Amino acid sequence: MSGHSKWSTIKRKKGAADAKRSKMFSRVSKEIQIAAKEGGPDPEMNPGLRLAISNAKGVNMPKDNIDRAISRASKEADSLQELTFEGYAPNGIAIFVECLTDNKNRTVSNIRAIFTRRGGSLGTNGSVAYMFDRKGVITVPKGDLDPEDFELEIIDAGVEEVELEGDVFIITTAMEDFGNVQKKLEALNVEPENAELQRIPHDTTQLEQNEALKVMKVIEDFEEDDDVQNVFHNLELTDSLVAAMDT
Repeated sequence: MSGHSKWSTIKRKKGAADAKRSKMFSRVSKEIQIAAKEGGPDPEMNPGLRLAISNAKGVNMPKDNIDRAISRASKEADSLQELTFEGYAPNGIAIFVECLTDNKNRTVSNIRAIFTRRGGSLGTNGSVAYMFDRKGVITVPKGDLDPEDFELEIIDAGVEEVELEGDVFIITTAMEDFGNVQKKLEALNVEPENAELQRIPHDTTQLEQNEALKVMKVIEDFEEDDDVQNVFHNLELTDSLVAAMDT
């Protein structure tokens, strides 16, 4: 199992069991606001908004919340700013953090504090970005889909890899083919559970379990910050580490 698909599976399981639904709702609400502001409030005419709404449904966000996020777009989206941070967790694990914030100073302070508190270091832009490739990662419920037929149908749209993990397909695409694959899924009347651009590490680093769990604590601290949208890293997610995270 490749590292990125394992992490996608973990994120999915974690999301399904996570009691802190408000954090996930905040994340997708910001995505909806940005998409609606950039492409208009009609999802039929705005593919970005359709994707954001699909992701919101994937975390069981109520329709009323989705509608409110769309209506707030014109008022609040202008105040949101995209920020990225790069640095290292203990043992030299590369960390890339993506944020959407209405207060840059607060976000910079919070991210720096997490790095410092957990024994890491905040780097400059570009210090770890070169270690990752941006890829589209789409999860699709298997349902009644035939794996061989489904793969044949979407392979020409620019899919790099299709893996069946349990009851979901995890599809990986080059960044430039991300939109084409989404269009193909729409043509097939297949609704993704989640679709997003991720930063996939070129190589991963394996640590002893105790050290690896310390790194995962750093990642969790970032994920719990309200301004953080995504956290990417190059830690090798071994089966024993995944099991330890579930306990």
